[in-house]
Amino acid sequence: MGTDLEEDPQDFVDKMHKTLQVMHATETEGVELAPEKGVVGIPLSCGRNPVRRKALLQGGVARAAEFESLKQGSMNVWEYHMEFARLSKYAIHMLPTMEARVRRFVQGLSPLVTNEASTAALNFDMNYGKMVAFAQATDTRKLKNRMERQSSSKA
Repeated sequence: MGTDLEEDPQDFVDKMHKTLQVMHATETEGVELAPEKGVVGIPLSCGRNPVRRKALLQGGVARAAEFESLKQGSMNVWEYHMEFARLSKYAIHMLPTMEARVRRFVQGLSPLVTNEASTAALNFDMNYGKMVAFAQATDTRKLKNRMERQSSSKA
């Protein structure tokens, strides 16, 4: 999942410390730089504690796997977007471009929204934020139409 399991995690921590020094960045800011290695959220302050490092690495790999299987399911589009954003940090290697990010987001949408979102994704100026808004509006419109049809069929 983007992490070389043979590589010593301490080597990664040491490299990140050096990178942060050159960039004049804090360790807190450094947590966001970890996607370079395919794993996010590894606090550099974990030091040489091998148990803590291993647990953090395994957690990142588990969240990357969770991202790979993420589907909207019973979530509304906003909840799905929030979960997508949270988990995508652990699978940055799957999203090298904005187009890939939009495509992956659309793949996880419910069938109610997927067809229209797939067509909209072909738009050259479509970015992730626009896709979330489009999917949300489409989902709301389709749910409203479905409810109106149900209420008119009962009348």
